[in-house]
Amino acid sequence: MINLFKIKGQKNEEAANSKGGPPVKKQSPGELRLHKDIAELNLPKTTKISFPNGKDDLMNFEATLRPDEGYYVGGTFTFTFQVSPSYPHEAPKVKCKTKVTQSDSCQSSS
Repeated sequence: MINLFKIKGQKNEEAANSKGGPPVKKQSPGELRLHKDIAELNLPKTTKISFPNGKDDLMNFEATLRPDEGYYVGGTFTFTFQVSPSYPHEAPKVKCKTKVTQSDSCQSSS
C-alpha cells in the first residue's frame, strides 16, 4: 500500500528545496513543544541557557546557575539537558556537570 502522507511530505520538501533555500528539517512534535517552552521561559538574571551544538539542536542544551543568595551563593553550577523527541511525555535527562562539595567552613568541628 502506498503511504500517501509520506509522498505528500516528500513533495513538500522537494518544493521547498527547489526554491533555492536550505533543506527544510522536519521537526518532531517534541521539538515544536520544546521550542515553545523555551520561548516562554522567564529566567532570572542568575540563570543562563546555552546551546553548545547551535540553535538548530534544541534537544541538547546547558543551563548555568549562579545563586545570588543562600548556601551556594557565589557558586556556578552547570547542568546538561537531553530531551527526547517524545517530550513532554518523556522527561528530559538532566546531569549536573559541576562537582558539588561541602565547604571547609560548613563542616562541623568536633
